[in-house]
Amino acid sequence: MIWYNESRRDIRGLTGWNAREEFASLGIAHFIWYPAGVPRRFKETFPSFVSYAVREGAHVPAWLRQATVNPWSDRMHFYQDFEGAQMQELRHFLSQTMDLQTRFILRRLDEALPLMLGSASAPESSHIERQFARLVSSPGGIYALADYVNFKGEGIYHGEAYRGYGWGLKQVLLEMRGEGTAEALRDFVFSARKVLHRRVEHSPPERQEDRYLAGWSNRLETYLQYQYTSYLQN
Repeated sequence: MIWYNESRRDIRGLTGWNAREEFASLGIAHFIWYPAGVPRRFKETFPSFVSYAVREGAHVPAWLRQATVNPWSDRMHFYQDFEGAQMQELRHFLSQTMDLQTRFILRRLDEALPLMLGSASAPESSHIERQFARLVSSPGGIYALADYVNFKGEGIYHGEAYRGYGWGLKQVLLEMRGEGTAEALRDFVFSARKVLHRRVEHSPPERQEDRYLAGWSNRLETYLQYQYTSYLQN
């Protein structure tokens, strides 16, 4: 589902670079990889995945093991080389490590809760833990949590905010209301929509982020669809 959300399960979509972005988006989860000399506003995740793949014994191309930054300097050079040998080798590596990418995503979710709690006040921590537990206990909740933290981050990094307003998992959980598991995903989606609309309202006008809202909303809707499927399977 995460791969579908990012690139409709298209092998070529494993290597992408979105317009008006300063980084490549790689793998089923579009892990971020910055070239040299670019300010790192968002958390860079692809180098961490490569290190994880090496530790897990995956076959990682030698050039990728040695790379300290994204070798393509910008989007234009990235797509000029889209059918080049190095890019094809990168896509092959990504297509062969989807299981590792999934485990890496879930590992990030495991690490997200203590990171969020460590950045929150005592009352906030209690609320975050309670809402996180609601989702974990809800059918489809793990998918929603894992997808969102991969999609928009933990919400704890200074650069991942506009005018002081973040949009990560922490902010969504803090906005949630309600108790119990039956309505947990509905409450999560409602809160996420609110947080993402707030992001757009405070974003720099030149980024034109309002064009993303429809796609983001469709992505959030998959959480509710997945919950319905999970209920039927159970």
